[in-house]
Amino acid sequence: MTPPAAPPSTAPRLPASLWALMLGNFVIGTGVMAVPGTLNDISASLAVSVPQAGQLITVGAALIGVGAPVFAGLVAGWDRRRLLTLCMLWYAVFMAACALAPHYGMLLPLRVLAMVPPAIFTPQAAACVGLLVPMAGRGRAITFVFLGWSVASVLGMPLSAWIGGLLGWRWAFGLVAVLALASAVAVWRAMPDGVRPAALTRRDWASTLASPALMMAVGVTLLSAFGQFVLFSYFAPYFQQVLRPGTGTLSLLFLWFGAFGLVGNMLVSRRIDRLGPPRAVLLTLGAMALSLALWPLGTNALWVQMLVLVPWGLGCFACNSAQQARLVHMAPALAPATVALNTSAIYGGQALGAALGGALIAQGGMLRLHAVGLVLMLLAMALSTWATRVQKRSVGSR
Repeated sequence: MTPPAAPPSTAPRLPASLWALMLGNFVIGTGVMAVPGTLNDISASLAVSVPQAGQLITVGAALIGVGAPVFAGLVAGWDRRRLLTLCMLWYAVFMAACALAPHYGMLLPLRVLAMVPPAIFTPQAAACVGLLVPMAGRGRAITFVFLGWSVASVLGMPLSAWIGGLLGWRWAFGLVAVLALASAVAVWRAMPDGVRPAALTRRDWASTLASPALMMAVGVTLLSAFGQFVLFSYFAPYFQQVLRPGTGTLSLLFLWFGAFGLVGNMLVSRRIDRLGPPRAVLLTLGAMALSLALWPLGTNALWVQMLVLVPWGLGCFACNSAQQARLVHMAPALAPATVALNTSAIYGGQALGAALGGALIAQGGMLRLHAVGLVLMLLAMALSTWATRVQKRSVGSR
């Protein structure tokens, strides 16, 4: 008797274009995290203070935050194969230029220019997915494309810290430039011609900005990023001052944090439908608040600091994923606009956090950064709860 034929696979092979987009997001994420990972070496080698070196994070995040929705309108009609390839070539050139900058005064504007591609590539890569795969596979495809950022969160910062500590920050930036060049080749070879997602309309933007629940939810992202980056931006100098780890130990500490970030993202992705996006957001915010509340305990020993980092790691990247899902769930038709605004809020919060953290450090407040972050995280939790209630009232009144 002939055995029955095997059922067709329910998970078809992902097209090569998605692999290229995923690689691009990994390179983008690694370049963004290169400054926090090498902050100590940048400060020492360029003879600037830690707060001054931290301005590299502030200006880069500010450009991405403002630029994401602006560039979305400017490049709306571009062929995405050419646009995304150009982005990675631009990234390669300016990351290399940053690596060769002779002094801080030249590095700062070069870093701003280097952050143009992150403001374009990730949102536009996500917008391409709908035109590259059928409807049934889009959820998996979007998750796969954003996996590049998740992997960068695990490897990007510790890799930069390790290379920076061993060879200097210029080599870490140079490595990103080489990876960006390879990514440009991959995107050009894998992406088809003629991919042009529909542009956002004025009506889309007006409907989004007029919704109190949506704007409050975006405000949660802004506050949570603000609260995190008051301290996160200065992990390297903070750990150096308090724990005095070697180069390898500091890299392993970042790797530990990033690994739990990846685990947290996976856990939330699997359980978000059961929990509901608002509850998932509140749980992840609460996990980060717990770490910030327990933060002073980490000054006692490295292993205690590692334990204190665990809730924060579990919550940080998972919170962003839950927020994206929440916004899409609240208003599916407005998802392109809300995701663009949410991206701006993430980087706007990073810019504010890095700026405030630098100001506090300049006044001798390195050991108070966690307290400020905790207050902002509790405000984010309160706003998230309020946004959920406003959304329920809005749905109930229809």
